[in-house]
Amino acid sequence: MLDTYKIQGKSDTRSGFGDGLFEVGQKNEQVIALCADLTGSLKMNKFKDAFPTRFFNTGVAEANMMGIAAGLTIGGKIPYTGTFANFSTGRVYDQIRQSIAYSEKNVKICASHAGITLGEDGATHQILEDIGMMKMLPHMTVIVPCDYTQTKLATIAIAKTHGPVYLRFGRPKVPIFTTDDQDFTIGKAQVLAPGNDVSIIACGHLVWKAIEAAHILRDKGISAEVINMHTIKPLDEAAILQTAQKTGCIVTAEEHQTYGGLGESVAGVLARNYPSPIEMVAVKDVFGESGKPEELMTKYGLNTTNIVAAAQKVIQRKKG
Repeated sequence: MLDTYKIQGKSDTRSGFGDGLFEVGQKNEQVIALCADLTGSLKMNKFKDAFPTRFFNTGVAEANMMGIAAGLTIGGKIPYTGTFANFSTGRVYDQIRQSIAYSEKNVKICASHAGITLGEDGATHQILEDIGMMKMLPHMTVIVPCDYTQTKLATIAIAKTHGPVYLRFGRPKVPIFTTDDQDFTIGKAQVLAPGNDVSIIACGHLVWKAIEAAHILRDKGISAEVINMHTIKPLDEAAILQTAQKTGCIVTAEEHQTYGGLGESVAGVLARNYPSPIEMVAVKDVFGESGKPEELMTKYGLNTTNIVAAAQKVIQRKKG
């Protein structure tokens, strides 16, 4: 099953959002799009051109954008807000908490340029805390898709679920390896490859790197189960426990701080239900810096080699 995942090309996940937004806009006239003066960067032009009366550029006024989006839901609209992940969360956390999450407003907060793969824009724009910030809010769904196709499917799917959603995606072109006919269910993890020795649970840009790591581990005689945990909240606890009981040890991989991210969510499930060794591939409590995305991923330990090393380490811990 591991060999069934092939690169079908490369694209940025923000383009998956843009195409998904256009498609869901065609299907549902209640969908409204708002952008904080980053229409091109968020790939929202197609929606804007097709539905000009349902698109609003709020300017560099993200807090106002969130308030407008909350208000639109009262009339039955389904607003999708678009800006960089840093401005979608850190800059407007109070507005999201008070105006959207608290009253379960049906706002879809769509955040591009997440993580350190934003690259040259540097630490001020490379938010690495947003998953933790958003998953702690009651009523908030948090989704981190892995490639162009899955981002498109997620963008379409969130229109069908009521309540606030945080959809996180990125800027760089990454491998496309999922297909339109694959099932995407919010809150349901995908087992991409079965394994018996170690489980690798990843989200976002790290999912393809987890697949690469599984190939390397197989050549070393290690069978790795690879799981795409695209929904961080609600978390698929059943999938985590099932794989932990099967392999006995876990590696998590994410483009986020160790604190508050996917790894800590998985560790909490294990601690409460089935204590198991776990290693986390994530940023280790530091800010990013300006640089080329792949170089930054290597510097901060978010690459295939790091996942392989973490898998070998956690297997040794399992053996005692």
